[in-house]
Amino acid sequence: MKDTFKHKGMRQQLVEILKKKGIKDQNVLAAINKIPRHLFMDSGFIDHAYQDKAFPIAADQTISQPYTVAFQSELMQVKRGDKVLEIGTGSGYQTAVLLELGAKVYSIERQQELFKKTSKFLPKIGYRAKKLIFGDGYKGLEEEAPFKSIIVTAGAPFVPNPLLSQLEIGGRLVIPVGEDIQIMTLFIRKGPKEFEKHELGEFRFVPLLEDKN
Repeated sequence: MKDTFKHKGMRQQLVEILKKKGIKDQNVLAAINKIPRHLFMDSGFIDHAYQDKAFPIAADQTISQPYTVAFQSELMQVKRGDKVLEIGTGSGYQTAVLLELGAKVYSIERQQELFKKTSKFLPKIGYRAKKLIFGDGYKGLEEEAPFKSIIVTAGAPFVPNPLLSQLEIGGRLVIPVGEDIQIMTLFIRKGPKEFEKHELGEFRFVPLLEDKN
């Protein structure tokens, strides 16, 4: 569990790449500069940790491309103390970014293997979410709603209504929508039934798994 000067240097280079790609939020860049992404991957892949690429992790999932993490995080406009719901804990890297931004994070993971691994791993490196939950992200987390923002870290074929209903007024849902290629979509809740929708380009994600039981 080492984080060396070499790793820190590689992170700074990654931050410069993200700036060139258009990421402007200084808090998001600072979080990416601070979090030891290599620890979220198998030790054999350290060299890949600070490339701007997605990478396979357990249970046929991936750790998202840093640019994607930064892009989604920037769209959420997280302020310290915001209550945030994350759908798809995965490796926990996006969770760590949200925690660095000062959010109170509730995160749901559908894959048992990943859930067990990540819920042990995050506290080991000093990241404590409010709640990590094993369950169906399509349902959101009614008992903790409303949320200031909700982030979905897997491709959703449609926008689950429970997620929209669990946003507070003024809250933001960031979700990649589509089957093979997803459109990054931002919903801003303007009123009880009113949502403003923005479509922000194509991305590729692993699919969001729905509980079929």
